[in-house]
Amino acid sequence: MARKILMLCGDYAEDYETMVPFQALLAVGHTVHAVAPDKKAGDWVHTAIHDFEGAQTYSEKPGHRFTLNANFADVRPEAYDALVIPGGRAPEYLRMNTRVVEIARHFLAADKPLAAVCHGAQLLAATGLLKGRKVSAYPACQVEVELAGAEYMGIPVDQAVTDRNLVTAPAWPAHPAWLSQFLVVLGTRIEH
Repeated sequence: MARKILMLCGDYAEDYETMVPFQALLAVGHTVHAVAPDKKAGDWVHTAIHDFEGAQTYSEKPGHRFTLNANFADVRPEAYDALVIPGGRAPEYLRMNTRVVEIARHFLAADKPLAAVCHGAQLLAATGLLKGRKVSAYPACQVEVELAGAEYMGIPVDQAVTDRNLVTAPAWPAHPAWLSQFLVVLGTRIEH
């Protein structure tokens, strides 16, 4: 059954963590509404490409412009079956937006399918509803995950964790793992 999925975007979200899930979820027949605060359908957000090039942290380069396809002002979280939160720098400031936090809180409180990659855990932590959950994230977010009362799962960068309805992963190399786990949580069956 096709699901209606909300994707919370923002400027300087990670390019792959925005583009790839958006396209993959559409490709398997789901509806995905990509929104960002103060923006409407047809507007775009900047993305950033983060890579692992041997430095102490990831590097950042300009990414693509990602065009939004729905109006943030029109979002009613109860009308959606699931939520996706891309990582990158966007969650850092999106968590300061009361409406964005309320939207994310709705999905956690209602036990709806929710996927967060990389720094998406920063937004999850802001909801106050992570206590007792198992959460993966980019390693630099471990402190926030633990302060939120969750168990930080320090897994390889290409793996993912599912805790009931919540699927989390450390970074974009985990796309195959978290997307396949998220499809299971959504009830999506792909037959070969």
